[in-house]
Formats: sequence, structure tokens, C-alpha cells
Amino acid sequence: MEATKRTRMSPDERRAQLLELGARMLAERPLEQISVEEIADQAGVSRGLLFHYFSSKHDFHLAIVRYTSADMLAHTEPDPTLEPMDMLRGAVTAYVDYVTENRGTYVSMLRGSASGDEAMREEFENTRAVMAERIVTHLPRLGIELDARIALAVRGWIAFVEEATISWLRDPRIPRDELIDLHVAALPAVALGASAAIGLLG
Repeated sequence: MEATKRTRMSPDERRAQLLELGARMLAERPLEQISVEEIADQAGVSRGLLFHYFSSKHDFHLAIVRYTSADMLAHTEPDPTLEPMDMLRGAVTAYVDYVTENRGTYVSMLRGSASGDEAMREEFENTRAVMAERIVTHLPRLGIELDARIALAVRGWIAFVEEATISWLRDPRIPRDELIDLHVAALPAVALGASAAIGLLG
């Protein structure tokens, strides 16, 4: 990348610029390899000025994760005006397309969530919690009454969608539409199956 010519920006604009550059770099390399010096050079600012906006390299990396997580959530928000299954399919389709288009970024985030960094894990868990809440909020419209087992099953479904999508990106043995069908069908199967299975065991 070529260094960006220094331009005068408001504090909010400069902070957003630094995060955008960090997000772009995250698409090319793991989070721990993002260089503060390189980001400052790209922005046309001093390293010291970057630390005016972020207290440390770790704080900057954490802000990048929050920025990219917010971007993913914004692109995958369900449309509540649709019928329940159409809403679910729309959200799943948006997720698959987003991860496909931002593969490097998303894989780096997943690696970060599996690292020993508690703050990184907490941020990714917060993102998963938002995704889960979006689902459970609309489950009654699918005829699924929410309880603790269903809520836990939804979290498991999210982990399934994440892993299956990443595995598909590495080895796309089925078409994109079949992957989306698999994800959509899995949610009621897991949620309703949880209650049915408990009933059988009882």
C-alpha cells in the first residue's frame, strides 16, 4: 500500500480512517501481525498520534475487531417485515455472502476469538450474543416457544453456521444455495429437535 497524504480531519474522521485501514489490513493478515507503524504511515500520521486515539496496540486491535464485528452485524441484520422463514433465509444469505466477500477478515476474527486474549474472546462472544438474540426474538413467529434449552440450541446453531461456512469456503463441495438451505433447515431442526429429544428422554 502507498502512504496516504496527510489531510486535516476531525477527531472522529481520523479515528474512523485508522479503523478502516486496520480493517483492510485484517483482510490480508492475522490480527497480531497488524503493525501500528504501518497503519500510521498509511494514514499519513505519526505513531504518537495514533496512540492519541488508542491507548495501546492491543486497544487498537480490539477496536478493529469491534469495528469489523459491527460491520458484519449491520450487513446481516434480519428484515422483520418479511415472513419468518424468508427473514431467516435473508439473514443467512447475507451472512454467507458477507463471509465469502470478507473471508480473510472473518477467519482472522475467528482465530482471535479462539486465542488466549480474554478481551478478544469477550468481543466475539458479544457479537454471537447479538446474532442469537436476533434469532430468539423471532422464534415465536416460527411456532417455536423460547425456553432455556431452545436458547442454548440457537447458540449451538450459530456455531454450526460459522464452522460449516468456513469449511465450505475452504472446500466448496456443494453450491452456495445448498449451503444456505442447509443453514436455514438446521435452525428449526435443532430448536424443535431439542424439545422433542428431551420429551423422548423423559
